[in-house]
Amino acid sequence: EFSQLTRDAGVQPIIGCALPVAGIGEGPPERWAHLPTLVLLVQNEAGYRNLLRLVSKSHLESPPGEVPQINLADLKSRGEGLICLTSGPAGPVGRLLGESQTDAAEAMLTQLKSLFPGRLYVELMRHNLAVEDRIEGALIELAYKHALPLVATNDVHFAARAEYEAHDVLLCIAEGVTQNEPVRRRLTPEHYFKSPAEMRAQFPDLPEALDNTLAIARRCSFMPEPRLPILPPFRSESGRG
Repeated sequence: EFSQLTRDAGVQPIIGCALPVAGIGEGPPERWAHLPTLVLLVQNEAGYRNLLRLVSKSHLESPPGEVPQINLADLKSRGEGLICLTSGPAGPVGRLLGESQTDAAEAMLTQLKSLFPGRLYVELMRHNLAVEDRIEGALIELAYKHALPLVATNDVHFAARAEYEAHDVLLCIAEGVTQNEPVRRRLTPEHYFKSPAEMRAQFPDLPEALDNTLAIARRCSFMPEPRLPILPPFRSESGRG
């Protein structure tokens, strides 16, 4: 139904998700920051099928009590047709840079480049976070060194800046903590849905990173075909189908 609505409206959807990746370094023990994430976007039908399998595997085969997750071996076997973004500070490269592990970060970037040849983008974010400022120069340097394109993104969690306080309260409710809790998940007022003009103002020195958002959108040309649901067979108490 969704694909039919978007097709009728002339809208090309960009299908993807952020998936936690195990086995490439772990962050603080808090549930929300335990594993680094990668953003995977569907480029074609092969990528769509691979993303479905990766998401299913993350939910069906992750250890009990842990967040749904995949590993690098999964990406090696299911990376075809997917575009990968490095996910800023929350990604494996950004996290290693934030810990001053520059050599390990470069090795990880090289590995991701081999997993997604011609389909890897180094993601930059600016939400006025200290860690973003600390790693941005190194991310840009690594991207240029390895001939990888940059892309500027904003991690959107609410529609408008005015909704920040309400969203912060909802985060506290979800985590079962109060707002004055010193260690808890926090966002910033910058995590809202910004207009193209606002993003241009946010990245005036890196127009190429903004232009690449359009390049990625053009590469994501897959439209799912409507399909009837596949339902399990039903048998009545009498044993008849």
